[in-house]
Amino acid sequence: MTSGSTDDALHRLLTDGRARAAQVDPAHARLWECVVEATQGGKRFRPALVGAAHEALGGTCGAAAAQVGAAVELLHTAFVIHDDVIDGDQVRRGRLNVSGTFSAQAREAGASPEGADELGLAAGILAGDLALAAAIRAVATCGAATEVVGRLLDLFDAALHTTAAGELADVTLALHPGSASLRDSLAMEEQKTSAYSFALPLQAGAVLAGADEHTVDRLGRAGRMLGVAFQLVDDLIGVFGDPAQTGKSATGDLRTSKQTPLLIHATTAPEWPEIRSYVGRDLTDEEFLEAKRLLTSCGSRGFVEALVDTYLAEARKVVEDLGIPSAIVPALSACLPGLARRKEVAA
Repeated sequence: MTSGSTDDALHRLLTDGRARAAQVDPAHARLWECVVEATQGGKRFRPALVGAAHEALGGTCGAAAAQVGAAVELLHTAFVIHDDVIDGDQVRRGRLNVSGTFSAQAREAGASPEGADELGLAAGILAGDLALAAAIRAVATCGAATEVVGRLLDLFDAALHTTAAGELADVTLALHPGSASLRDSLAMEEQKTSAYSFALPLQAGAVLAGADEHTVDRLGRAGRMLGVAFQLVDDLIGVFGDPAQTGKSATGDLRTSKQTPLLIHATTAPEWPEIRSYVGRDLTDEEFLEAKRLLTSCGSRGFVEALVDTYLAEARKVVEDLGIPSAIVPALSACLPGLARRKEVAA
């Protein structure tokens, strides 16, 4: 399955949604256009994993795999939109997100800052809901056999529940900085990211190819390991990355007290009392530089980088043990633009 076929499938789904939105009213059509914009600019590695698993296992449902890959991308879009609402962010990839767009337009129309922000949050919630519904509809209409569609819907449902649990755990852990264990943090990251971004697409591709339950289960394991590695790198980027390159705030994780393994490890270091003073508030440029220096000198950054390598090695081992590395391992590299950004984080 090529990226072009996925893009074509996604374009059809978005165009179909645009037509339905236009039948409601212009304001709603504008909301859908924000969903369309939110799908732009991604690496499309999730659909690539669907296609790689499907092809590696001898699948012959190329059109269905392309549409299911597009569905996974829409699911990702839904979670990104909702995640920005949860975090109170109005910028994504260097531009206004759904909430930010509606909030800015409301201000221009004369709304109060509070009212504009409330509208932005409402728009973000509703846009994420629309993307989520479109993703499930895409699976249901992918054209695969009825029993295969049923299995795919079960996979999507399980990923939704797991990701929701991870999002809630993320917010809950942030309420009590310093109290979460490394196991708690890694479990949260596995739930929040691995389930839908990695395990789901690999398993969906396998199901479309008619794979047995053992293979589907083991690919889920590989996906979970790969997803934790990806999230750990994202945590590093969330502190050490260059916002001009990443399109995301470099201080957001510290400001919101995200209980990432980076911060969990830091709580065990002698430098923690000083690091703690930089967590949970806005930082000046000088304070942020000092926080990064401390997180590096105390060994937390190196600890997380070592964890990344451990999880990546486990993911590759699971795939190779299945005897199908030739097609899937290169697909794992499609995720590596995110993982390789380790090399882009500031020293």
